[in-house]
Amino acid sequence: MGTITPEMLMRAYAMGVFPMSEHRNDPEIFWVDPKRRGVLPIQDFHISRSLAKRIRQGGFSVTLNKDFEGVLDGCADRDDTWINTEIRSLYIALHNKSQAHSIEVWSEDGNLIGGVYGVTLGAAFFGESMFSHARDASKIALAYLTTHLDQCGFKLFDTQFLTPHLQSLGAEELSRDDYHDRLAKAVIKSADIEAYSVPSAASVVQRRTQTS
Repeated sequence: MGTITPEMLMRAYAMGVFPMSEHRNDPEIFWVDPKRRGVLPIQDFHISRSLAKRIRQGGFSVTLNKDFEGVLDGCADRDDTWINTEIRSLYIALHNKSQAHSIEVWSEDGNLIGGVYGVTLGAAFFGESMFSHARDASKIALAYLTTHLDQCGFKLFDTQFLTPHLQSLGAEELSRDDYHDRLAKAVIKSADIEAYSVPSAASVVQRRTQTS
């Protein structure tokens, strides 16, 4: 595969395709268009009572785009990662173009303890990866992110694959055709992830608490 540019990467997202590598030391990148696609419900994302209690307790802060590279590196800091050097550089380039964004979760003493990053196109958010260095940090990041995407007008949250962790948070799996149909509708709409500030803990709990 030839050199991938940020512009090529955005065209791929518009077609429902994303890049991966076998591992961090593999220089090769391949394109993926899964037969089954995971998505998170933006408006109907719910959190458990235990997570709501954790958010109410506080002891952390949440920011948008404060440390994109820190989140990217946190996601890659594991034994098995698909984020190689070229992929890392591509997403940093997209971030510098305001096309890739991160939500960060910080401890009270200022350490980055969790986060999630992804790419935006139209009203679609393509979640790439998340990490957690403290209990519930990645769940907190997703709760804040879905609430923020909702208030900013996003219509699609692509998680690429459906994992047990995401399924426990309400993610569902779509066929390739259904996903591409939703994608086509979302990318032609307008949304701005920086239109509003990150929601408060009270807002997240109020809008995301399960009633069942």
